[in-house]
Amino acid sequence: MSVKREITSEIEIDEPNQKECPEGKFIDPVSLMENGKFIFNVPPEAPVFEPTAEEFKDPLQYISKIRSVAQKHGICKIRPPPNWNPPFSIDVDKFKFTPTIQKLNEQDAITRVKLNFLEKVAKYWHLQGISFKLPVLEQRVVDLYSLYKIVEFEGGFGEVCSKKKWEKVASRMGYVCKKSSSTVLKSHYQKWLNPFSFFHATTKDEIYNKPIAKKRKVLNIKEENSCVSNLTTKKIKLNPDDDNDSDDTKCKIGHLKSRKSTRSKPAVNYTEKYCCQKCGRDKSEKTILICHECDSSFHMQCLIIPLTTVPKGTWRCDKCVINELNKPSDAFGFEPAQRQYTLQQFGEMADKFKSKYFNMPVHLVPTDKVEQEYWKIVSSIDSTVKAEYGADIHTVDHGSGFPTGLALSGNEDNTFYKSYVEDHWNLNNLPILKDSVFRFINADLSGLKVPWMYVGMCFSTFCWHNEDHWSYSINYSHWGEPKTWYGIPGASAEAFEEVMKETAPELFHSQPDLLHQLVTILNPNILMKANIPVYRTDQNAGEFVVTFPRAYHAGFNQGFNFAESVNFAPADWISIGRECVNYYSSIKRVCVFSHDELLFKILKSCDGLTPKAAALVYADLKEMVKFERVHRKALSDWGINQQLFVKFEHQEEDLRQCKICNTTLFISAVSCKCDQKRLACLRHFKQLCDCPAQMHLFKYRIGSNDESF
Repeated sequence: MSVKREITSEIEIDEPNQKECPEGKFIDPVSLMENGKFIFNVPPEAPVFEPTAEEFKDPLQYISKIRSVAQKHGICKIRPPPNWNPPFSIDVDKFKFTPTIQKLNEQDAITRVKLNFLEKVAKYWHLQGISFKLPVLEQRVVDLYSLYKIVEFEGGFGEVCSKKKWEKVASRMGYVCKKSSSTVLKSHYQKWLNPFSFFHATTKDEIYNKPIAKKRKVLNIKEENSCVSNLTTKKIKLNPDDDNDSDDTKCKIGHLKSRKSTRSKPAVNYTEKYCCQKCGRDKSEKTILICHECDSSFHMQCLIIPLTTVPKGTWRCDKCVINELNKPSDAFGFEPAQRQYTLQQFGEMADKFKSKYFNMPVHLVPTDKVEQEYWKIVSSIDSTVKAEYGADIHTVDHGSGFPTGLALSGNEDNTFYKSYVEDHWNLNNLPILKDSVFRFINADLSGLKVPWMYVGMCFSTFCWHNEDHWSYSINYSHWGEPKTWYGIPGASAEAFEEVMKETAPELFHSQPDLLHQLVTILNPNILMKANIPVYRTDQNAGEFVVTFPRAYHAGFNQGFNFAESVNFAPADWISIGRECVNYYSSIKRVCVFSHDELLFKILKSCDGLTPKAAALVYADLKEMVKFERVHRKALSDWGINQQLFVKFEHQEEDLRQCKICNTTLFISAVSCKCDQKRLACLRHFKQLCDCPAQMHLFKYRIGSNDESF
């Protein structure tokens, strides 16, 4: 007797939640090599300034003096007069901190893209029961990502083979022995990448352009006559833990499975065969594989990439491989270390690491050697080097490296110590000097108005970023080995951001605010090749580094050191500060403080402003008034006629943010009766809800009848 089966089958694919990521701008490995070896071309030096004792008396006035030259480089270094030497005021015995752990090559944008790609390739093979190992050629790991992209650029595997382009591929990969290398590269591509490439190209079209509806195979069994099969049952276990039988292989093969009824009488036994969900047939049962994940069954020859032998490891069907490969990567960030350090403990660890790495005493390692090695490490896909960095340590909790009034106890009669407590270059004082507008911010914003401290070791990194609200920053190295800086002028900030996004769109696709996370670097040589001006400097102990508005900067530490930094804002910053808030609104980034509220406070206490500062404040006020007039008219024209005076500064920060763009509200806002807690700025009031204008309420801190309007 026979069993008739009606089969309908389609592969089930989870459609992605987001659009396909655009292709990035590929960088040939050979462009960063000479004779097959990595080379880092050192950027030009940033300017160094040495003020006289008289010039050094007023930091903001001196920085204003050098600004026209220095800001063209994004960063500059300032060497204090020889007799300026503040005592280090941290209690080293009580000072403890927990650093973050940085795996160096994962910080680099290009290397992270490569590692993500390799993870997918390894996962692709692993899911099909085949182990994957990175190949080696000319004593370095083959960059399979670059090999994949170059072959793709040259027209694909078939094109490269037919037109004999493998030597060109080897050349673009940076291999010296092009002829012998080309043969090996072809072999590695054919073995590891060609099946992956074909699979990716095939499924990519299914996922993004022709998504397959989620339908499982429907198996309808029509029994014409009852029949008991005497065929034996055999099912190979997928997971060795499922059975103690060591003879079981890991891959399940679709022979026959049987089920027995639990009824006592009459006993009915029947068998059901595994059928291929692609062709719907059950012939050649020994070539049918059963998916470890979903138990679907397919002939080996019916797969997207047909198999000729049974995989040794666990196997997943094409559907499950697709779904697994399309899972988004986790957001990248640094993990905290598992222990606390005192300064002495961290220093011992840092010195031991550097001495062992370079095989020489730490003080004998040249800074240029460390710099070359650093960029070599971060560009290497197989590097395992890690560094620990004590970053963003709050002075409020741990005290400052500079003398402060709180630490003056016991030193009241020490005029030397006391002079540095009041010194204008003391970073606890500089943000609140008379000519700094941050003195009008009442809150002690840690890291902005209140200094943070940094304990570095060799290779510990601060990634590309610019300062909050595009303010100035100043960093002082209290002691220790140098800190290497790279700076980009603020005028090139947008061009820099474009290059970053073009180079690694995959990273920005999953983390649009990546540059605000301080977790990503990019080789300055790549930026320089894209015509982005980059400058460098080595900051030694006792020296300042100043960064200018919107200037991106990054760098690393040469060894064990201790630094402190803070932000400040002379009056010339005010206009760019407003520009920054408008930019934050466009990307929905939360502000650290309200720019309009700061302006309001300056205007209430403007008697102490210099004529130049007063003119800059007045110009910013005019911009604010112009914006309010235009948008308040739009409110009125739309039909909002109810209004209410509100002191926004009395509300919690997160309760006075625009629900659309996250801007901190102070001058005005719009709410609706449908939800009074929701506020919108004047740019986005129509997006607040779908209610008619009559239900909306205009809230203002400064009314249209005020003198400023």
